Amino acid sequence: MNNFSCLRHHGVCRVGLVSLLLIAARVHAGDADAPNPQAACAQLKSLSIEGTTISDARPVAADTAINGPRRMVLQGQPAHCLVHGEVGHHLGKNGESYGNQFELRLPEHWSGRFLYQGGGGLDGVVNAAVGAQGAGLATALARGYAVVSSDGGHEEANLPSPGSFGTDPQALADYEYGSTRAVTEVATRIVAAYYHRTIQHSYFMGCSTGGREALIAAQRYPELFDGIIAGDPAFHLTRAMVAEAWNTQALAAVAPRDAAGKPDLPKALTDAELRIVADAVTKQCDALDGVRDGLINDPLACHFDPRALVCAKGKTAGCLAADKVAAIRKIFSGPTDSHGAKLYSDWAYDAGIASPGWRLWILGTDLMPALNVIISPQAINGMALANAAPPIDILHFDFDGDSLRVDGVATALNATSTDYARLKQHRGKLLLYTGMSDPVFSANDLIRYFREVMSVNGGPQPTAAFARLFLIPGMNHCAGGPATDQFDALNSMQEWVESGSAPSRIIAKGAMFPGRTRPLCPFPQVARFKGSGDSENAASFECR
Repeated sequence: MNNFSCLRHHGVCRVGLVSLLLIAARVHAGDADAPNPQAACAQLKSLSIEGTTISDARPVAADTAINGPRRMVLQGQPAHCLVHGEVGHHLGKNGESYGNQFELRLPEHWSGRFLYQGGGGLDGVVNAAVGAQGAGLATALARGYAVVSSDGGHEEANLPSPGSFGTDPQALADYEYGSTRAVTEVATRIVAAYYHRTIQHSYFMGCSTGGREALIAAQRYPELFDGIIAGDPAFHLTRAMVAEAWNTQALAAVAPRDAAGKPDLPKALTDAELRIVADAVTKQCDALDGVRDGLINDPLACHFDPRALVCAKGKTAGCLAADKVAAIRKIFSGPTDSHGAKLYSDWAYDAGIASPGWRLWILGTDLMPALNVIISPQAINGMALANAAPPIDILHFDFDGDSLRVDGVATALNATSTDYARLKQHRGKLLLYTGMSDPVFSANDLIRYFREVMSVNGGPQPTAAFARLFLIPGMNHCAGGPATDQFDALNSMQEWVESGSAPSRIIAKGAMFPGRTRPLCPFPQVARFKGSGDSENAASFECR
């Protein structure tokens, strides 16, 4: 039995035993002589756990504003104990300091639940550990969860470039898969010490890199979590990097040149041109679910070909130049090598292509280059290649040789295993979701992967007992787009784990469609209009 299982099911054991028991005795809320929560929180600084430093433990008053993700300021959070620490500190071979820094928030009124909040991008920062799901939804912290987050094993501010941690084998291994286990095992010991009781239910929730980390947890450490939520996961990351280079080169071929002769990517496709594509896709495929509402609920039935948009001779309005259509088709068909072999996946044509979130990643703006151009070279050269020469320029990426070089870290970095035997043995649950207009990681690739999971695990029905995939029409990467992108995945997972009620539909809403609700359906089901009733109400749709 591992240390984590010992903690969860049989009390505190092994590492730091004496310290844990002494502090637990002092902070247990049920003890007659227990100190107040403020004193109990401060006592955690003296907790001794091998390989771990607790740098700060202090109380946070109720309703204190917290800086959350995407510049969101979170209000109305409960009183809690805030803990900062680090596990696995070491000096890299280049003299840089590495370690898994973490933040843990412990609410005064604890539900017995624990949540690991996944990271994003190349990690490197410790985000506020609150378990936010978006506007209008209560955080996990506000629901009584103890929540932890970490920087994935390296601090971006201390590095020469965001991807350079790849030169240190331990830091790279932490980012690839190790950080989740290391931080979880330490966090559970702190939780046990503070509350003097063990965790009843443990969850992981993340999107993008956090989604990849979620799948890593499901595949490598399924005994750590009862329920795992993986949104828009970067699970096939090495090949997604190849696709980013492919997309950038396709757009560079049709972009005007700046004063230095370099392609001006933001101008490769204008907002008006993207709108022409999005409107045409919507016009062709919107009604496939029985109602025209701006959402393509049946994306696999949508067979759109942008060649219909090529301007006829003498026409310039409502159509696209042939070379721009060719670039769009090249992007959505996905990268290939010189022999035509597929290197990643194709992409779904969807209404979200005209959204700011799509442009932000693929094209950029006059104020900021595309995130592909900013992140991809650092990820490829620093993380995937450990800064080995020659460096790769994505505008000159070789889809034969360079693809093989990037694949060198595929086994450790990607989360493409379909073996969930241990997750099923643990009776764990896995909920995946993705935006159909995600410009970073192809929804079609996740669908292909999930079909493989179903095939390996006995088919759709046996797989649905432990894993379900939800597709969000119109949604960009993790949020945004013409979509019902606000939904409570955590509550759905909680009910699945604790009550045995598997999510047959998840009700969603979105800022782009005020007053509208829609059901998100488990793949391969899709939401279809019943033919009567209010088309703005989820009750008028069924999953079939």
